[in-house]
Amino acid sequence: MKVAIQGIKGSFHHIVAEQYFGKNIDLIECLSFTEMPNLLHTKQAEVVIMAIENSIAGAILPNYALIDEHQLTICGEHHLPIHHHLMGVEGQDISEIQEVYSHPMALLQCHHFFKAYPHIKLIEDKDTAVVAKRIKDGKLKGVGAIASELAAATYELEIIAAEIQTIKQNATRFFILTNSAIKNSVSANKASIKFITSHESGSLANVLTILAKHHLNLSKIQSMPVIDTPWKYAFFADFTFDSYADYYNAIQEVTAKVETLKVLGEYTKGKR
Repeated sequence: MKVAIQGIKGSFHHIVAEQYFGKNIDLIECLSFTEMPNLLHTKQAEVVIMAIENSIAGAILPNYALIDEHQLTICGEHHLPIHHHLMGVEGQDISEIQEVYSHPMALLQCHHFFKAYPHIKLIEDKDTAVVAKRIKDGKLKGVGAIASELAAATYELEIIAAEIQTIKQNATRFFILTNSAIKNSVSANKASIKFITSHESGSLANVLTILAKHHLNLSKIQSMPVIDTPWKYAFFADFTFDSYADYYNAIQEVTAKVETLKVLGEYTKGKR
């Protein structure tokens, strides 16, 4: 299985890849989300793993746009508890650390910890594990990384402070993506859709009423502006259901009430 991830070995995407598909995978490392869809279209990767929201930082809106723009299909999801650790070259105390690099999301999720260490400068970087590897390769003293325990082990760094995330019950939700056509399956119990409502008053409420009428449980709704139409919004929604027939009937009814509707994926709900 050729699996593309954002980041390198030791990143949280790497952890998800191994938990979801097992360790016998061909890992394709990417330093940005934007390069990932093309790997599917050129068949260099069979699946892509993409973070979509975090319980502290919220939704990753550009990734919703990538999924929509490149016609990607959501075929699964995975929830990963996020444990952030401050790490560096062995033998250092936190008082010796002057700069800490990590992904912007990781910095955001750990900002409270660093209030007690005003001497440390926080600097955004491309990936958590990339920073860990750079510290190891350059034997950089006075420099720390925020990354996973796997990154510390992979790049032989010492964990200076463990579990530094602001909220200990911190988790990120990841989508498993392909560019294959959606395979309708009665075994699915969750779906993601994109729809655009009319400007009529109560149009969004009407959609939500239809979902409730058919016993669909709305678990996520996210609005995004329609770029070429000012003050118009598209909605990305996730919902679970017990009956595929209920879901099918709801989609048919909602389609008749909105301007456009696209099913982004039907899949099995991930365990939290």
